[in-house]
Amino acid sequence: MKKLLELLREPFKKPTPLEMIAASLSDAHLSKLEAEAGVEYAQSIVAYNIARIERLNKRMEEYK
Repeated sequence: MKKLLELLREPFKKPTPLEMIAASLSDAHLSKLEAEAGVEYAQSIVAYNIARIERLNKRMEEYK
C-alpha cells in the first residue's frame, strides 16, 4: 500500500538539483541536434544555388 501512495505522489514531488541538471542537459543535446540539422539543410541550399548559378552562367555564355 505504501508503494501505491508513493507512486501517486511522484508527479507532484519537487525534482532534485541532479534531476533538473539532467533534464537541462537532455534539452541542450536535443537543441544542438536540431540546430545541426538546420545547418545541414542551409548548407545544402547554398550548395544547390552555387551549382545552379554555375550552370546558368555557363548556359548564358553559350547564348552570347
